[in-house]
Amino acid sequence: MVYIESEAPFQSACQVKRVAFLLLENFSMMAFTGAVDALVTANLMRPSTIYEVLVVGNGSDAVVSDLGIEISVDCQLAQLDERQLDILILCGGLRVQPRANPAMRTKLKVANKAGVVLGSLWNGAYFLAEAGLLDGYECAYHPDGRAMMMEEFPNVAISNRSHVLDRYRVSCAGASSSLNMMLEVVRNDCGSEFASAIEEVLSCDKMAEVIDVSVCSVDRNPTLPEPLKTALQLMRSNIEEPLSIAEITECVGISRRQLERLFCHHVYASPSRYYLELRLTHARQLLQQTNKPIVEIAVATGFVSISHFRRCFHQLFDISAGRFRKTFQDGDMTSA
Repeated sequence: MVYIESEAPFQSACQVKRVAFLLLENFSMMAFTGAVDALVTANLMRPSTIYEVLVVGNGSDAVVSDLGIEISVDCQLAQLDERQLDILILCGGLRVQPRANPAMRTKLKVANKAGVVLGSLWNGAYFLAEAGLLDGYECAYHPDGRAMMMEEFPNVAISNRSHVLDRYRVSCAGASSSLNMMLEVVRNDCGSEFASAIEEVLSCDKMAEVIDVSVCSVDRNPTLPEPLKTALQLMRSNIEEPLSIAEITECVGISRRQLERLFCHHVYASPSRYYLELRLTHARQLLQQTNKPIVEIAVATGFVSISHFRRCFHQLFDISAGRFRKTFQDGDMTSA
């Protein structure tokens, strides 16, 4: 919701882009949906569209994935107007056969001349390399096919990394890396802070313990000092009846000044500010997911005054608690 509100400054740095996914027969469904999910989530976090997604076939109205599920296409490759396109990504997969396709080769070369960024998922990079469009570029490729790629295309730098962005080329090695690849694209387009917010939404369950989205980017850091980890855990465990900072420092066994230094260095906020935002985030989730009256939600998140709760909520999310709930329940997130 923080991102949904303020459109003007953001749009100046990130304009609408058209991204086409060319589905090859038996393409990896997981790779495709991971890449698309990053773009769709980016759109959901803004009041207007950032990425227009186009699904492209190469001869049929529906393409069968590796799971046997058919995906309908918006148009055929021959009909694709590369002049209206920003990114074209070839979706490969374990069962996609890396064989030359003259019509595809021609279209890819035309798209390249038009300045389209070319990308690939899994072994989709084969078709870019076969068209001579990866010469001088670094490329991620599935481990099973790297020896073949090195032998057939000596001018292509085959990487052992899971995904690579090299100038006007993007690539990933398999199904699990497509999301991270596309997050890098979003990061380049729209900034690190926005891409990290998308990553928190989509990757919060990568760890063994599924934790609150609002704190997962902090908790993923294995280098956090133990006193800070303990303080964060105390805050998460005491939402309804918040501890004072003095009580937290006593439990952790360090001074208030030491705690403040740890928070400022690792969390980029004071302990009290972080604690407040943690409680307000919990309140936001209750507004979304329950029908509890706002006064009960205020009490459940440690606010003794409803007016104080309303004021703090509005200051953080730039929308009133009541309007936020109504907007979410109506399903019209763009009016928030």
